[in-house]
Amino acid sequence: MTTARDLMITALDVAPSPPPVAGELSLALAGAELIDLLAAEAIRLEGDRIVPGHRPDIADRPLEQAAESLAREAPYEPVADWLWRRGRGLAAAYLAALESEGQLTRQRRRGLPFRTGRTVLADSPDRRLAGERWASNEPVLAALATAVGIREKNDEEAAGEAPDTPDGEAPDTPDDAVETVLVAVNEALLELEAVRQRRSIEQAAFDNIWRGY
Repeated sequence: MTTARDLMITALDVAPSPPPVAGELSLALAGAELIDLLAAEAIRLEGDRIVPGHRPDIADRPLEQAAESLAREAPYEPVADWLWRRGRGLAAAYLAALESEGQLTRQRRRGLPFRTGRTVLADSPDRRLAGERWASNEPVLAALATAVGIREKNDEEAAGEAPDTPDGEAPDTPDDAVETVLVAVNEALLELEAVRQRRSIEQAAFDNIWRGY
């Protein structure tokens, strides 16, 4: 299991209604991939730039594709640029991967046996493992989930304090490289929202011109 896969499963399993927008989720998934590559020592960060390391054997195909797409020549790629490049359509790619693995199923509509309803997660070991990580309040998954609105900040986090795990022990704090990625994800999400608002204002102004205002 990877952080990106756990985040995608969590988004499908526990996200509020409406669920996260695909653009936001895609950026967070790209950040989750970087964090997994850091853990695998496949990359390191020099400032905000992603420096590739060795190429470990990666069982997870999407994460393997992420490793293969790294820029391997100086000056290397900034984290922010990676998020936008790798994140394009990434939520749809993860959804397709889960579907191809049989991790998703279609609900049958009551009284309509030949028609199916919405797509839901099948009961699987991956879903249970992601659920356990979510229930443990693991800091990285919690931070990414909060960023895309799956999880709301509690009072302690809003005050800048680390949340407690269910057993009352404080969770481990992410290291500096992971923190750099998490900050970049949040900044990218803010930028995406600003772009959407600007486009909305421009479209409204354009519509008003055609209405004669």
